[in-house]
Amino acid sequence: LVIGNEILSGRTKDANLSHIAEKLAEIGVRLREARVVPDVEEEIIAALDALRGRYGYVFTTGGIGPTHDDITSACVAKAFGVPLERNAEAVARLERHYGDPSKLNEARLRMANIPAGASLIDNPISAAPGFRIGNVFVMAGVPNIMQAMLDGVLPQLEGGPDLHARTVACELAEGQIAADLGALQDRYADLEIGSYPYFRNGFFGVSLVLRGTDETRVVAATEELAGIVLRLGGTPNVTVGTKG
Repeated sequence: LVIGNEILSGRTKDANLSHIAEKLAEIGVRLREARVVPDVEEEIIAALDALRGRYGYVFTTGGIGPTHDDITSACVAKAFGVPLERNAEAVARLERHYGDPSKLNEARLRMANIPAGASLIDNPISAAPGFRIGNVFVMAGVPNIMQAMLDGVLPQLEGGPDLHARTVACELAEGQIAADLGALQDRYADLEIGSYPYFRNGFFGVSLVLRGTDETRVVAATEELAGIVLRLGGTPNVTVGTKG
């Protein structure tokens, strides 16, 4: 759940979603949905309520800073029906970070307001913590801070089986291979088979990506697909990936 008017306006380009997806894939956690919502209380709460009941984990980015439009923490507290409290440990972390008490003004102390019952997520970059409550992980929007927070979160997650991947790239048009690709998907319904066209060096082509938890099935489908490409007059270029 990406939170922030600046993302929706186009002023800021989100850099967090792809990083989260890649890191989760490495431990066998599948990213199934992404939403972007504005800094509007009812929309944040509605999205949280919908997502936390549907998925095992929810990760939010943005809206936990010191300014008036940083309302994520308060919204999460309302979604869970708990008070927003000045967290003593969060205050202590900020005090250690800023050193001079005069620098720790009320605006910065707002970053220590945490929903009751939440556990803190370490922020080794700028000290102001994120937090976890239930299955929701609330993290900063600044990419390097979010990435550092996520590194601390990943060991807390229950991973799943490795996801194996193969890519068959060829200089065929999607329309040439679409029928055979659909039939292949029918034969390997347990796999994800995606088609991603490209234009490189003056040539059109397509990357055909196969993913699944059963490596034997992925390999078998890849071999069939490479044969299809050859039959259609293309040259298959197969690359291997895991957990991707």
